[in-house]
Amino acid sequence: MKTTRHATYNLNYHIVWIPKYRHSVLTGEVADRVESILHEIADEKGLEIQNLTVQSDHVHLFVSSPPKHAPSLLANWFKGISSRKYNHRHADHDGEKIKWARGYYAGTAGHVSSETVEKYIQRHEEDEQ
Repeated sequence: MKTTRHATYNLNYHIVWIPKYRHSVLTGEVADRVESILHEIADEKGLEIQNLTVQSDHVHLFVSSPPKHAPSLLANWFKGISSRKYNHRHADHDGEKIKWARGYYAGTAGHVSSETVEKYIQRHEEDEQ
């Protein structure tokens, strides 16, 4: 359980999104940079990343958030800010810009389900390797 000034909560969201055209661009240094930027965003916004998996053609993010943030806002923050930061910092050097597809998946998970989601992400990561 976490608390804010006016709430006690345990809200966890599983958010998945893909690069535009589902291109497999999230590999090597690009994946490392995206992962680092996603952690920066979480720190800046006061969010806690429970698990993060950057696959070659999609991102799985399992994040805990206070109730004041809607899942759509979280997805927009992570997608929009990460794209801007990556393109500002790295696109000039690599020539490769990160562009995300419009949609995303968002699901909620309670305490028990969060373990299931984490296992799923880990299994999925092992399958990709």
